Amino acid sequence: MCDTMVALGNATADGSVIFAKNSDRDPNEAHHLLFIPPAVHPEGSTVKCTYIEIPQVRFTNAVLLAKPFWIWGAEMGANDHGVVIGNEAVFTKVPYDKGPGLIGMDFIRLALERANEARPAMDVITHLLESYGQGGNCGFTAALHYHNSYLIADPREAWVLETAGKHWAAERVRDVRSISNAITIGQTWDDASPELVDYALEKGWCRRREEFAFGRCYSDFLYTYFSDARRRQGCTMEHMRREKGRITEATMMALLRSHCGEEGRDWTPARGITGSDVCMHAGFGPIRSSQSVGSLISRSTPEGHTHWVTASAAPCTGIFKPVWMDAGLPDLGPAPTGRYRDACVYWRHEALHREVLRDYGLRLAAYRADRDRLEHQFLSEAAAMKNASKEERRAFSNECFRKADGATAEWLEKVRAVVPVRRAPWYYSAAWRGRNRKAAMSAWPDIAS
Repeated sequence: MCDTMVALGNATADGSVIFAKNSDRDPNEAHHLLFIPPAVHPEGSTVKCTYIEIPQVRFTNAVLLAKPFWIWGAEMGANDHGVVIGNEAVFTKVPYDKGPGLIGMDFIRLALERANEARPAMDVITHLLESYGQGGNCGFTAALHYHNSYLIADPREAWVLETAGKHWAAERVRDVRSISNAITIGQTWDDASPELVDYALEKGWCRRREEFAFGRCYSDFLYTYFSDARRRQGCTMEHMRREKGRITEATMMALLRSHCGEEGRDWTPARGITGSDVCMHAGFGPIRSSQSVGSLISRSTPEGHTHWVTASAAPCTGIFKPVWMDAGLPDLGPAPTGRYRDACVYWRHEALHREVLRDYGLRLAAYRADRDRLEHQFLSEAAAMKNASKEERRAFSNECFRKADGATAEWLEKVRAVVPVRRAPWYYSAAWRGRNRKAAMSAWPDIAS
């Protein structure tokens, strides 16, 4: 489960295009930030994606990927031309291909590597979709198959692309737009696969062409309902419409941290076994099995692109840091895996995150104001780096990561000094003890609410 959103220049405070996404995966499915430089490939070569090989193109762009550590592709990413893409799992009536194939994350990386603008990136995806279909397991701890929707943006425009098997529809974004784990396109679109309506009529999903709506006809009701996607997408659209004309990177940071209006000292992720939020928190059972394991915000203009990453889970407990593709990534330690390793930035923050969960409201309050001040400092100083050299921006990015890492260690000690006062339901505590064991993290007492 994920949430992806974009605000075009007519909706932002400064005319830039701002993209944002939370990647929601298994809590132990560590998020890996990776920079891959541009490359020239031999004629006739192939590229091995997560499961299958396909023909390689002659030239590939430089890409910044935010990805599950074990997957070739990415949940979200950007290229050196300012194209940025995020995907969503969508659940449809079209049978899933469970054999090896291209998965949604592979399509993102392939499009970023091969296209210099948003519309051509969409064309890359639809061409590959029609050539190879989509298929293969996307789950880390258990098999999971789904189709995909995408939000694709560049410094000038954005597109929503939603798929069901080899069928698809696309809508050009007019101002603000978000997608979640449900097909959002209805009776109108700007482009579509040729058999989109005929296939639904053939299957009896609608009786007449005039009645056709993509989301209504193709969606699997049960999985779409329990994903809580409609509520999350409603939350993000309402927020962006309210802020239209004033949207900044800080706006998107607040939105990615949103619990859909449930913020407050008494709110806790320990409650309930259903429901989900933009800032996703895993709970008990199969419905609440995901958490936001990584977050990306990209601000793009024709003159340049700045990316903000958490490199960690749960943006409500973490901090955004700036990176620039021409400046490279700071040292994040060894590539993470599904087991705790203190040398990895992802897992160092996860130690803090999971301590906060022992009494969410009380323990987060121990450092949230400090986090906000430091993040505001990063935003202010990054805005002044507009004309800085890549060496200066690289040094600044490294310093932001260094300060954030030092602050994380301090916040961990602050949080551990706060004695939990409320206990969580036994099933929530049991679920997190199980996740900690699998990640080889220290055993905990019962998590408080």
